[in-house]
Amino acid sequence: MKFRTTLILLIVFVGLLCFVLFFQPKKEKKESSEKLTDFSSTDIVRISLKREEESLEFKKDEQGEWWLKAPLEAKADNYEVNRLAEELASLRIDRIVDKEGGDPAKYEIPKKEISFWLKDKNEPVKILVGMENPLDNTLFAQKEGDPRIVLLSSYFRTMLEKKAADFRQRDIFKFETSEAKKIKLKAKDIQWIAQKREDEWFLEEPVEALAKKYRIEDVLNTLSNMRAKEFVVEEKQALDLEKYGLSRADYEVSVNLPAKNQEITFYLQKKDDKVYATTSASPKIISVEEYVLTDLEKKVEDLREKQVASFYTWEAHKVEVKKGNMVINASKNKENKWQVVGEKGEADSSKIESFIRKMESLEASEFIDQPGELKNYGLDPPEMTVTIWVKGSDEKEKEYQYLIGKEDQEKKKVTVKNPRLNYLFIVDSSFLNEVPKEAKDWLVQEEKKEDQKKEKEGK
Repeated sequence: MKFRTTLILLIVFVGLLCFVLFFQPKKEKKESSEKLTDFSSTDIVRISLKREEESLEFKKDEQGEWWLKAPLEAKADNYEVNRLAEELASLRIDRIVDKEGGDPAKYEIPKKEISFWLKDKNEPVKILVGMENPLDNTLFAQKEGDPRIVLLSSYFRTMLEKKAADFRQRDIFKFETSEAKKIKLKAKDIQWIAQKREDEWFLEEPVEALAKKYRIEDVLNTLSNMRAKEFVVEEKQALDLEKYGLSRADYEVSVNLPAKNQEITFYLQKKDDKVYATTSASPKIISVEEYVLTDLEKKVEDLREKQVASFYTWEAHKVEVKKGNMVINASKNKENKWQVVGEKGEADSSKIESFIRKMESLEASEFIDQPGELKNYGLDPPEMTVTIWVKGSDEKEKEYQYLIGKEDQEKKKVTVKNPRLNYLFIVDSSFLNEVPKEAKDWLVQEEKKEDQKKEKEGK
């Protein structure tokens, strides 16, 4: 008897399912363009979501920024709240269940209540949400003042299930990295200090040297964009710092922001397989991704700029080579073609640019940080001086100079000095093979002219 009853119920369920799958979509196509609400999301200034487990409230400030007001007060993630506002402003009806309304309690309406206020309006728009439709995860709902009972999409259900933490701004330690002028980092066995001068970063400790700009900026961006995985403590106390190991943190980074007359110190500590973080400017303790520590563990040798001079070959417009009494100059004319000064022949652009490229790519295999007397390295006077002038997109001319010492022919190394810096570079000496012995070396040779002539005739 029980088996027969079960079989009958199964047949009824299959019939209903077939009806929903094969007949209802036709009706849905007809009604899918209907909306329960039709407003501009930018006009929404307040949102309230009442539900059994946790109620949420959001409010937009005068600057257009969203704030979480309940269950706690905190800066909200503008992107997430704006998505919710956009959904509420234009709620599409999946299907109309009952045009006359009937009994809302039959659909457990109101199980949740979501209200939103439009600017210059005192009364909110209320959406009363009921039970979930077990067939397709849509939600039964009714707009206050509208008798219809409708089904809303399962996507809307997902939005309603989000917790307060999902709507919170997670990069709570954010600052303007471009305003940073000094950074001090202590991370286990790593300690360094870097200072910004105009548009360049220089290491000050443990060595005075030009730093790789992008490396320092990577550290600053890591700190500024740290996102909370979890909000651990809202209002930290000394006991909280002790509990999470932040009173004597292994990672401590101070960032100086002169424009705001502010210095922010970041404290990070790994404890119990989690990484905890706080700052001197925030009452909060959060947990963050472990990769943050890896980004901070930059050794001095990783930060230090190895290039003797940093520029782009294609921006060079003038070059000078001085060796003893020999001086060779080449520059670009108005047509952007190279010319060798004092020579009538055609300049060999490929040779000139190849030489400049070699100079651009010169990198230290090692440094001499306290060189003492320069004559010990063949630099007083230098064996050779190379000067390159470049113009960037801003059309400002910059000059880069290389003072080149005596070559160590056995080691195939040569010492080079950038006059801007108080230390020396030891580099591979292979670039010396491309140094012209006379101005004519930068001219197109007769053989090459013949080859070019034959190539044109062949075409």
